[in-house]
Amino acid sequence: MGADKAVPQTLIDKIWQMHRVADLGQDTDLIYVDRHFMHERSGGRMLEGVARAGRQVYDTQLTYAVLDHLVDTDSGRTDATKAPGGTEFISFFREKAQAAGIELIGLDDARQGIVHVIAPELGIALPGMTLVCGDSHTCTMGGIGALAWGIGVTQGEHALSTQCVPLRRPRQMRVWIDGKLSRHVYAKDVILYLIGHAGAAGGQGCAIEFAGDAITAMAPEARMTLCNMAVEFGGWTGIVAPDEKVFDYIRGRSYAPRGDIWDAAVAHWRSLRSDPNAVFDEEIRIDAGAIEPQVTWGTSGEHVTAIATGRVPDPNEAADPSKRDSMRIAQAYMSLAPGDAVQGVPIDAAFIGSCTNARIEDLRAASALLKDRHIAAGVLAVCVPGSTGVRRQAEAEGLHSIFKAAGFQWREAGCSLCFYAGGDSFGTARRVISTTNRNFQNRQGPGVRTHLASPATVAASALMGKIADPRHADHFE
Repeated sequence: MGADKAVPQTLIDKIWQMHRVADLGQDTDLIYVDRHFMHERSGGRMLEGVARAGRQVYDTQLTYAVLDHLVDTDSGRTDATKAPGGTEFISFFREKAQAAGIELIGLDDARQGIVHVIAPELGIALPGMTLVCGDSHTCTMGGIGALAWGIGVTQGEHALSTQCVPLRRPRQMRVWIDGKLSRHVYAKDVILYLIGHAGAAGGQGCAIEFAGDAITAMAPEARMTLCNMAVEFGGWTGIVAPDEKVFDYIRGRSYAPRGDIWDAAVAHWRSLRSDPNAVFDEEIRIDAGAIEPQVTWGTSGEHVTAIATGRVPDPNEAADPSKRDSMRIAQAYMSLAPGDAVQGVPIDAAFIGSCTNARIEDLRAASALLKDRHIAAGVLAVCVPGSTGVRRQAEAEGLHSIFKAAGFQWREAGCSLCFYAGGDSFGTARRVISTTNRNFQNRQGPGVRTHLASPATVAASALMGKIADPRHADHFE
């Protein structure tokens, strides 16, 4: 990733080089951080560590504090949460942010929402920037061409104190999605298909660039879904080269540049793409036309299959002994057996939300199927917009009325049922179809079995009371 302009560079190379402060040796560089985001689960501890060491936050204007992970999503919510310890986390974070001089985006703020949703939505995250947050799904912001990754508390203290972090140069992978996606096949289906195709460790430790005609055709929100789950593919981060769709998405947002600065920024952003002949450590090609709506059957992203034709696989057919064991354990937990069809498996609950699939485009896709229909009897269905901004836009478009008329709960913004924190729960529901990003044992609650899918598939399944292919929606009763 040297400075020699004659050497073809990848998009990652270019952003890395622009932010490289020093060579630390052993293939490690000190990288400047443009923006640092914190939330209540780990932000207070980061700030406390900095203060305890006698240091100050390097630049409070480049650090953003957000309440999202442990907050209630019920109407009329306050800092008091149902999650055990949640109220204390929020109070501690608020206290430490105030002491450090960092503005907190709280529950009564129109900007509030899941950090990975609001960062690009507000224009805080921009193409070519480096961004960090104490959450593994920070890579979401690669969807607009930012280099973003999750960090731990110690790294967070370093970033707060110096606006830099030491990083070992990652291996680089390019994933091509060639051709055109079929009707009712979405970014979530693409990334699940990729993980199933190459395995949950297929991109282990890599910076992954997504490219190809199908990616170019995606809206920025869909690209964010793709990059969000790069970490579920084993990747360090994911990214898509910014283009005119991204520039249109960013234009006019609260923190976006304006006037002559905007023109200069766009001119620079247009250079942020991999050069012809740039070398990647590994490349994968996927035919977009081969991808059908996907759903997971097990407890890993790689436990996935096409809804219409897929069946739970036989562990004995797996070449890797460790995978055979994990498949058996997953099937026992999910109460499924080899040969079972996934289409038609009864569900107890449906969840639309999370930093993966709770943007306005996601809610539009789900509501298009739900309009003038009602969910099946006995199904608990919940929709949690990814941000207050998304919620208000959805309400302006009348989408909330469609969700509520269909039998969905319509909530305030937050992480909610993406993971179980002891507050929100599905009650007695034990089999859930969800737009979230992780499906391991107990992720959404003790004993809860989670099937990952796109918003359209979740909506279709809620209507039928069982896992259903959204392409068959015209035939739903």
